[in-house]
Formats: sequence, C-alpha cells, structure tokens
Amino acid sequence: MSMQSKPWVRDFTIRVDDEVLDDLRRRLREARWPRRETVEDWSQGIPLAVVQDMCDYWASGYDWREREERLNSLPQRLVRIDDLDIHCVHVRSRHPDATPIVLTHGWPGSFVEYVGLVDELVDPASGSAEDAFHVVIPSLPGYGFSSQPQAPGWGIERIARAWAELMTALGYERFGAVGSDWGTSVSASLGEQFPDRVLGLCLVPPLAAPDPATFDDLTAQERAALADLETANATGSAYSAMHATRPQTAAYGLTDSPAGLCAWILEKFWSWTDHDGDLYDVIDRDTILDDLTIYWVTGTAASSGRLYWESFEEIHRIFTEDVPSVIDVPVAGAIFPREVPRASRRWAERRFPNIVQWREHDRGGHFAALERPQALVADVRDFFATLHRRYRADP
Repeated sequence: MSMQSKPWVRDFTIRVDDEVLDDLRRRLREARWPRRETVEDWSQGIPLAVVQDMCDYWASGYDWREREERLNSLPQRLVRIDDLDIHCVHVRSRHPDATPIVLTHGWPGSFVEYVGLVDELVDPASGSAEDAFHVVIPSLPGYGFSSQPQAPGWGIERIARAWAELMTALGYERFGAVGSDWGTSVSASLGEQFPDRVLGLCLVPPLAAPDPATFDDLTAQERAALADLETANATGSAYSAMHATRPQTAAYGLTDSPAGLCAWILEKFWSWTDHDGDLYDVIDRDTILDDLTIYWVTGTAASSGRLYWESFEEIHRIFTEDVPSVIDVPVAGAIFPREVPRASRRWAERRFPNIVQWREHDRGGHFAALERPQALVADVRDFFATLHRRYRADP
C-alpha cells in the first residue's frame, strides 16, 4: 500500500500472552549478574544495586495486568500506512471544535509518556472548547505496538509524512504537533513539509545549533547549555553512537536479557530526569516499568535503535552546526533545565523565526510529560489558545 492509498483503521487492545509474562519473570529471576562497579558513583555506568532492585520489583511486585487494563481504558487504533500498522491512542474531546494535536515520543520513551496528559487535554477544567484537544499519541514505527519496518528508509521525514496520513485517516485536516526527543524532530518535519496543515509546533525543546555570532556575548544560560552539551558528548553519548552505527549488534543482548534492557534504559531515566537523588520521587517505578515492559514484550530493541541509524547524523548536525532549513509555522519552545541540548531563544529563532511562546522552566528534564505534566499541559494549552486568538484577529 502506498502513502497515497487510503489508510484503513481498526480498533486495538493490548493483550500480552501469559507465556510472555511468565518467561519475562523467569529471565529476571535467573539473570546472570556482573560484579559490582569498582567506584562509588555512576562514572562506570548504572550501579549493580540499582538494576537489581528494579529487576526484583519487575519480577515480583509489578503488575502488568493492572497496568495493561489502565492503558486499555484509552481508545487505541491501528492505522495501516505504507505497509506498516501505526499504533496510536486516539481520544476525542466532548467539544467538537477542540484542536486536534499529535504528540510524539522518542527513545527510550513510548506512547505511555503522554497518556497522563490525556484527561486534562481533552476535558479542561475551564470547560472551554478553546482549551480542549482531540488527542492522538502514535507509537513511532519500530516502537511499541507499531509495526517494525522491514527495510531502510524510515527516518524522521518519512515518519512525518506518515503522521500526516495518520491524521487524515483519523479525520483531521489541520492539527497541531507536540514532541520531545525524536518527537521534536518529527514534529518540526511536519511543520516543514506540511505548513498549510500544521497549526503550530510545541517543541520540547526546539532543536537548533548555537549561533557562532553570539559566542563573544553568551548569556549564563547559553554558557550552561554549551557546557552540558560538551559533557553529554564526552560521557553520555555512547548509547547513541551504538544505536547510530551498530543497532543490530546492541539488540541481541537487549532482546535476550530483560536485565540488560533494564540497565540500558533505566540509566537514561536516572541520568536525564531532574531529581534530587531519587528518580522514583519524580517518576514512579510502575510508570518506568510500563515503558520497559512494552519494549520487552514487543521485542523492539533493534527496531527502535534503528531510528538513530536512519536519522541521528542529520539531527546531530541540526543542533551542532548551521541552520539546515527555516520552518515558518508558529512555534512554542518548552525548555526544561536538565534537558540536553537546550537552544536559547535567539539561537532557535534562526531556524524557527515565528516563535510565539518561549518558556524556560525552573525544574524538569528529558521526560517532561512525566516529570512536569502540569507545566507541559499549560504550555500546550496556552500556546494554542494564543494561536486561536491570533487567527480570530486576522481577517
């Protein structure tokens, strides 16, 4: 089926076989562990005790069936696009004139990052249609319950085109886009390829390269952003290099060992979340295990990593080199202090000249929808309300 063919849509319910869950628990209980690290910090990677603690809870305390039931309380669809089944949550507001939005996750996330925002987005406390949204949360190709591509070519531009097809299939001609991590780039590509359909982009955060013209006059925030990027490149980028160059090699261990998968992903939650020493004070264990379990039961370690192989070189240029293209649709920037990279507004304006809203939050990291859901909902709601007022004012 080509991208031009009419997609078909069917209902979807998550149901993981008991045998898969029994096998997962067995593997966790029989894990073969390495010796502990020889340091008292995280400089050699995620500590053994942290991984063992989470895996013990995954095997003995975590209730997937209860979590599965919660996820299935949201209507879900499979939409056939270009020979792939794209999984999505699709919740319509009771307000017919609500704004359609598509929210896109990244790695090591999944659609579960955004499900906690759904109720407030579709049914705002204000009761106003202007504050309400029809919500679509797709799983990226090769992630979660979406199909795994069987051939190369599924980079961010093709995913953006698929999202446009997805929104058409669900009945939306015009819509907004919200995204973090890979979702930022997919959303930006939507705005670039379909400017007549995209109402606006809420990017968490916008990706843009530092402007060399500002290097003699950097703000404190810009200096901190550059320092954090340098640190991340030096000590925290091995995972992306592996995904971008040898995703298949990394996937054997991640697909065979849930303990290995846990260590690979849990380290990112610990490292990228804004917390005061305990990740679980900010994001609870069950939510993290929802994410991990989806990666495990769908066997998507290889297919999720391949998005780096497809597109990471291009994205790396966007936030380290010059402006690749200018995207003119309205943009909201949501900047959380533990996110890397973080462009300043003047850097971002070179790529996104139509910035309507720019908010630099005092707390939060890479998983803003999980860490600071109220702040992100407010960002989304205020941005699109501003656009509504602007459109009403324009004849």
